[in-house]
Amino acid sequence: MDNRRKRKLTFFTIGLIFLLSGVEYAVILPTIWMYLQTLDAAPYFLGLTLSAFSLSGLLSGPLFGLWSDRTGNTKKIILFSNVFEIIGNFMYFMGFSKWLLLSSRLVAGVGTGAGSSIFGFLTRTTAPEDRATVFAAIMACRQVGLLIGPAFNLFLRLCDFRLGPFVVNKYTGPGLFMCLLWALFQVLVVFMFSDLPPIEKVKAKETCKKMVENKEPGGEDSEERKPLLHSQELAASDDSVVTSKRPTYHTSGVSNTAQNHISPLPSPAQSDQWESSNSFKNFGICQEFLKESVIVLLFAQFIILFNQTALETMVTPMTQKYFNYGELENSIMYCLCGVEVISSFLFVRWLSQRASERVVLAIGLAICNISCVWCLVFVVKPVGNFSWQLTEFIIGVFLQVLGLPFVAVAQVSLFSKVTAQKTQGFSHGVRRSVGGLATILGPLWAGGLTDNLYVMIGLMLGLLALLTLMLALSYNRLVAPTTVEQLNNSESCA
Repeated sequence: MDNRRKRKLTFFTIGLIFLLSGVEYAVILPTIWMYLQTLDAAPYFLGLTLSAFSLSGLLSGPLFGLWSDRTGNTKKIILFSNVFEIIGNFMYFMGFSKWLLLSSRLVAGVGTGAGSSIFGFLTRTTAPEDRATVFAAIMACRQVGLLIGPAFNLFLRLCDFRLGPFVVNKYTGPGLFMCLLWALFQVLVVFMFSDLPPIEKVKAKETCKKMVENKEPGGEDSEERKPLLHSQELAASDDSVVTSKRPTYHTSGVSNTAQNHISPLPSPAQSDQWESSNSFKNFGICQEFLKESVIVLLFAQFIILFNQTALETMVTPMTQKYFNYGELENSIMYCLCGVEVISSFLFVRWLSQRASERVVLAIGLAICNISCVWCLVFVVKPVGNFSWQLTEFIIGVFLQVLGLPFVAVAQVSLFSKVTAQKTQGFSHGVRRSVGGLATILGPLWAGGLTDNLYVMIGLMLGLLALLTLMLALSYNRLVAPTTVEQLNNSESCA
């Protein structure tokens, strides 16, 4: 199988991961509260069950990312983490008690930790100029899953039979359905996913190949001297990296006796292993995550997900209070929002090829600020007749949903460029953990203030204003740094 086909199949598999994660969210969420009620669970247990999924993902993300950085084997990590998804969803299907249901979401959440390894893998295998485009496409896959997920509930709600000792109904059916989907996906990963080489190595091989093809033949004496000079340069380079105690040879000619005393150069596999094992020795957590650009992007990750989950928590009570919406109307609204989000991701994918990430981030923040101001003025206390109130609400939700893809894609792409390349898995694990914390705190904040929307939306607007100020002050720093490593990669064909 050629490399181009491997690359397409690998990226297709990654898209399936995010698609299935969206389907799982859309299939489980609508019925989980009624499922808990059949198990005599108190209302607070719903918050615990939903938070358990985010909590385990928050904790497992950096660990999987660390594993990915040390080994570079993303395929094994995906296969291992997917086992937790299969087991967790089967536990959800069993559903003997509310505590088993809570444990099932805790176990399934561990599987989401592989996302940090995947983002690290995408960072290593894509060119910086193409990264935002790839991230936008991958994130859009999850939104497609969120959009088509409710359609599966149309036939899952008709389930009413027994499977051995287990009951399959509209509450347990989603667990069995997702368990089968993740098991099928496990097989697809085995045959379709490949651990692609880093983009720097691919470019270096292509450059070396072109240099060899374009190399003009020289005289016999010059051809005899070139390998000798290269051997000395490589030996000197090896001396400076492997040990500082090894002697350096400065003579223009090296005898066979002297060459016998020089240690052989490490093989490429040994070199990769050495770099992987030493990447964390040279990696300072304080130095990495206390950089101004990294702080701004982590803050953006937290605020956007905090506001998004707070909005999701607020919308349903508001539509019931002001418009008397039921399950059908809310489902239609969420489907329309899903279509808008997918369209926004596709537009951001197009825009990222023509504008820098920080420009896309600024556009998204501007839209989010306008949305919060609109909601604070018109949505908190709607005025006018029913049609005008509904129009005010639709505009507010439309603007809020519209701005999310701009900020989400831009901050992930920028984050991959301002953090160390050798520790992308761990760095994305930290980023996703920050996002997981936001998805826990957002619903808690909004859930307690559904009757005091001025305070709830006021905090959201204040956080966005603070993020906008941080972006303005750090705008010049939100660019990919030109590192010595990148320069060396481009000149390593000697």
